[in-house]
Amino acid sequence: MLLRVKNLAVHFTTDGKIIKAVDGISFEIDEGETVTFVGESGSGKSVIALSIVRLIDPPGKIVNGEILWKDEIDLLKVDEDTMRKIRGREISIIFQDVSNSLTPVLSVGQQVSEVFTSHFMMKKKEARERVFELFEKIGIKEPGKIFDLYPHQLSGGLKQRILIAIAFALKPKLVIADEPTSSVDALTQYQILELFNSLQKEYKTSILLITHNFGIVTKISKRVYVMHKGKIVESGDTSAVLSKPSHPYTIKLIESAKFLSL
Repeated sequence: MLLRVKNLAVHFTTDGKIIKAVDGISFEIDEGETVTFVGESGSGKSVIALSIVRLIDPPGKIVNGEILWKDEIDLLKVDEDTMRKIRGREISIIFQDVSNSLTPVLSVGQQVSEVFTSHFMMKKKEARERVFELFEKIGIKEPGKIFDLYPHQLSGGLKQRILIAIAFALKPKLVIADEPTSSVDALTQYQILELFNSLQKEYKTSILLITHNFGIVTKISKRVYVMHKGKIVESGDTSAVLSKPSHPYTIKLIESAKFLSL
């Protein structure tokens, strides 16, 4: 098993009150598998993602649980140097806020190149060639032109593709994608989901997709976890959950997805 999360609990303390953002959840992700967490904003989905890569900042705190990587390493117990090596190289994350995920003062090509120069000590020319290859792979036309552009010069869809390029650049074992289609139109959304499917097949990468929209779940994953108020309220094979949902909250999400697709 690639990733096992056991009894994870994450609390936030605000004004002396404890908010159980994640309340004792457990799940698994196998190699080459796509798993989706679906639920409304505030259900705890993004907190799970940040916990896996250990980026929970105060006032948040992981108060319980294990996050086992390859059944060997508890990511909650390793030192920060080890965790830094795992981030990017073995586990990468695509954050929800596209605009703030890219540095405005560097060209997008420079930002993708840094992945290769920092991890593999590549020379700039070699890194540039690797970026061109990666851009072509993810469907970016005129990679030489796009390389020199800055984030503010790109559409939302192109920015999202750049973040996907960064995430997959080092061929990680797991990519966590937090709401990767929430800020793009329906056509671009479809193209991005197809891109995820294509890259997963080529790199044999596992994907943890986080979304509030049940409508895209069937397009990318075979297994789904439904989150509500910090808990997993339903899980299972995607087709089974869609055809026979058992929890009222799951039924509500599915009905909402049907309404939005009309």
